[in-house]
Amino acid sequence: MRSKPEITLIKSELFRKGGLEKYTWQIARDFCSLGHPLTVLTSGVKEPPFSDPLMNVVSLPVSHSFSVLNVLHFDNACSDYLSRHPTPIVFSLDRNRFQTHIRAGNGVHAAYLKHRVEEEGVLKTLSFTLNPLHRAILSLEKKAFENPGLKTLYTNSEMVKQEVLRFYRTDPDKIRVVHNGVEWHRMQQAFDNWESQKEKALHKWNLDPEAYQFLFIGHNYRRKGLEKLLRALSLIKGERFQLCVVGKEKKISYFKHLASALGIADKVFFLGPQQESVPFYQLADSIAIPSLYDPFANVTVEALAMGVFAISSRNNGGHEVLTSGNGSVVESLDDTASFAQTLQAALSRRKIPASAFSIRQSVKHLDFSNQLRLITESAVKSIF
Repeated sequence: MRSKPEITLIKSELFRKGGLEKYTWQIARDFCSLGHPLTVLTSGVKEPPFSDPLMNVVSLPVSHSFSVLNVLHFDNACSDYLSRHPTPIVFSLDRNRFQTHIRAGNGVHAAYLKHRVEEEGVLKTLSFTLNPLHRAILSLEKKAFENPGLKTLYTNSEMVKQEVLRFYRTDPDKIRVVHNGVEWHRMQQAFDNWESQKEKALHKWNLDPEAYQFLFIGHNYRRKGLEKLLRALSLIKGERFQLCVVGKEKKISYFKHLASALGIADKVFFLGPQQESVPFYQLADSIAIPSLYDPFANVTVEALAMGVFAISSRNNGGHEVLTSGNGSVVESLDDTASFAQTLQAALSRRKIPASAFSIRQSVKHLDFSNQLRLITESAVKSIF
């Protein structure tokens, strides 16, 4: 019986506990479950979250005080390691010069910078041009996406695929869109209990049980579009609604003052970072995702899997899974009146058992294990 090809998986700084780091370990586990010997190239990891006889974790020493040097040093260290230990599949979740497969979970850095310039002004163009970290990432991104040895580039939205084609000379046949998955089955119990848990959450946060509950979840409120959301909500008159704002923000006082200046301070509850998002999905009638740029906001499918109606900007790649039955898409966040009309329309979509069940069913096919296997199996098949 022929042995299965070896795989090298690349992701720096796996000691962090973010979504991309968690995803890396999940894809590592899946490659091992398919029977492939796996080497994980990373930095700063002492103990991986799981062990497998097929997995070898190599932690490369990267400890510069400047982030740009860490990026370049890690890329060089990976290149050196691969020259001595080549494998037929080199799967990267980072930006490196060479790999056979890439999952661009963070989107296209060139597109991200363009969105920031459009939002923050032309002075940002100069700062981005001079910033050595941005220059390094753009250089690595170009080499990775245009590498003739690239077999497959996985994007988590059609939006990101089109951005790759806009900024780089990548063969479109090499790009495969696989939308982000969600722990659909694991969320079943939490969904079944949403009504009783909503009552507890209303009491805990001293919320109005008769008010329509909007939800916003995200770190860095400006980039996630909270200011646009607050301005749109301020145009809705004579309606009983509240907004829960969840996530980290260094300049939270700015947004509190803004809510006050807009006359909706009594309707907006700033709850800060929370360990669990599920209780807020159980509470919410709808979630607003007014992202200025998001390759695919995970909260999109998480909320849908909990039966929550989703309102997304078109700048969030997650809008691609929305239909007239489970959400709405805001074409332009700068058109505050139109945004307000979309929010106003959502007020007639209160979360009730029948609608919640229908919304949840709309993303059953996006169960995380299904989406993950689409990537791992196609990566293996691509080398034969």
